[in-house]
Amino acid sequence: MTGSQARPEGGNDVPATATLTHRIPRAARRIQLLGIATRLFAAHGYHHISMDDLADEAGVSKPVLYRHFPSKLELYLEVVDARGAELVAAVDAALAPARDADPSVSFDGSDVVQAVVEAYVSFAVDAGQSAALLFESDVMRDDAVRERVLRPDAVNADAFADVLVLRCRMDREQALVLGRTCTAIARSAATEVAEQARLAARRKDHGGRDVDDATISSILSTFAWRGLRSFVAPAT
Repeated sequence: MTGSQARPEGGNDVPATATLTHRIPRAARRIQLLGIATRLFAAHGYHHISMDDLADEAGVSKPVLYRHFPSKLELYLEVVDARGAELVAAVDAALAPARDADPSVSFDGSDVVQAVVEAYVSFAVDAGQSAALLFESDVMRDDAVRERVLRPDAVNADAFADVLVLRCRMDREQALVLGRTCTAIARSAATEVAEQARLAARRKDHGGRDVDDATISSILSTFAWRGLRSFVAPAT
């Protein structure tokens, strides 16, 4: 993907980007660049997008782009971190009712598992194509990228384990194993939704999705709970 910089009307030979660069405050420019990078990396993958592409799309020079982000990898990691923070916030909200409830209120573990799976699936749906940055990244062989892509899952597993420790008769080590397992299943659900959406987009004239999002959430949350419930007992 390549492009050329536009020039202003009126015979001025100065590139339009040279004037536009100074019109946007630094913080706003950074947000703009992150938004463009999110869209391009999600649509084309890390390896098929260059800093030239990103600069052209933003209408800035490469020096301006590099002033904000020292490398393409650093920019990609910031994009991944932003998506990851949104996923963590979604799961935190899903766990809040069980975590913050009055201890005297009965604990329904199946509802919590389903809430976590649905949080992942809803994130994938709402994020659209950019969900691929967390669930279908093409740079997972790079250790730094892999750690950042999977970091939200580790945070979410830890938060899920906190709920199990708080509301159930479960030690921390056991709870963390189950938290990681549930989060992995939720990630699988989100990956399936992202893949279904990608396939549906490719075959617009050949019907819709194989399985709808709600069904995917229900199937995998039920699967997760059937394995988890033998370990979970309400706290007394």
